[in-house]
Amino acid sequence: MPPIPPITKALMLICTALFCVSLFVPLAAWFALWPLDSGRFMPWQVLSYAFLHGGMGHLFFNMLGLWMFGSELERLWGHKRYINFLLAGALAAAASQIVFTLVTGSMAPTVGASGSLYALLLAFGMLFPNRTIMPLFPPIPMKAKTFVLIFGGLEFLLGISGSSGVAHFAHLGGMLGGWLMIRYWRGQSPFERRRR
Repeated sequence: MPPIPPITKALMLICTALFCVSLFVPLAAWFALWPLDSGRFMPWQVLSYAFLHGGMGHLFFNMLGLWMFGSELERLWGHKRYINFLLAGALAAAASQIVFTLVTGSMAPTVGASGSLYALLLAFGMLFPNRTIMPLFPPIPMKAKTFVLIFGGLEFLLGISGSSGVAHFAHLGGMLGGWLMIRYWRGQSPFERRRR
């Protein structure tokens, strides 16, 4: 197994450390993404929320996904492009969740790196569509493009089916942010082709 590249490793360590701290200090009160109408929203929360996690399972699966998909993409893109991509996913997920809470009137805060993770998942499926992967759930080997379509479809169906305590539209927003960033890098619509 190749070593974990530095940005991915740093993010995994930061998220794990903050999770441990949050067991003793209520970090979510200041750093979770609170709805605009809650009276607790602060501008930095559109990024800080991505470093917090709501439980051990939440942290484990996000860090597993970051390792599985992020490590290879960081090696492919390099540090700067990888960081920019993660930021695009996190910010797009935050924007989607803010709109969702405004529309639904929800006052629940949002935490987790899932928006960036879903952006990475989409990128992996776009760049390595025929790569066979073995997810933990379901434990069935499938092509990366199939995996992305299944998880994107599930997020949409779960999001419109009602409240489950999971920010499904934030996940979809992260995928949208990742898709837009790749389109931007490629000079494709809706972005004008960049000069070389």
